[in-house]
Amino acid sequence: MEAISSPMVAAAKLPMLNPGEFELWKIRIEQYFLMIDYALWEVIVNGDLPPPKRTVDGVEQTYPPTTTEEKLERKNELKARGTLLMALPNEHQLKFNTYKCSKTLMEAIEKRFGGNKESKKTQKTLLKQQYENFNGSSSEGLDQTYDRLQKLISQLEILGETISQEDMNLKFLRSLLSEWKTHTLIWRNKTNLDTLSMDDLYNNLKIYETEVKGSSSSNQNSQNMAFVSSNNFGSSN
Repeated sequence: MEAISSPMVAAAKLPMLNPGEFELWKIRIEQYFLMIDYALWEVIVNGDLPPPKRTVDGVEQTYPPTTTEEKLERKNELKARGTLLMALPNEHQLKFNTYKCSKTLMEAIEKRFGGNKESKKTQKTLLKQQYENFNGSSSEGLDQTYDRLQKLISQLEILGETISQEDMNLKFLRSLLSEWKTHTLIWRNKTNLDTLSMDDLYNNLKIYETEVKGSSSSNQNSQNMAFVSSNNFGSSN
């Protein structure tokens, strides 16, 4: 596999494992290795090659890598294992450090955090409830609301839940705060919500974010002025 350009490597950020989101992390860690060096992921999936051996006086013995190929294989194994350990929460790194092979390390991580069928069913139910009750917050911008919803949808899809494109778009529009009402009403009446991607919907709404924020600030200032005037009038009386 050809080496990728340094700007792309710099942009790749190691995904840290959240113990409650193993399936999502597994997808992200694979994508990370794809960007950095897919040979490392192949080591994790297939395991390292057996250490080189030679027979001395009729006894088979292992020996350190000597050829360029052997050294590269060993280097990939060490780097893959080290990267997986770095992706774990600090409190778990020492516990998993006992696994000396990246393949067995990954299997141990999956066994510990992957969960069984019953736990996945419970997680799916909780995520569906979160999706149904999803709403934007006044403390976050359009970006944060979009990112939270995208993450929630990704987790549901990993667990096998199918959500239609139209439902995703409507959920996003309905989750936005009241100051977006004019724009969300327009988009909710569009006929292409079943084919329009959420990315495109977000990009279209992003254009108006400054205008919406300005309108919201103006309304807030008007309310504050009215409150101050009311208090001053009361004091005069």
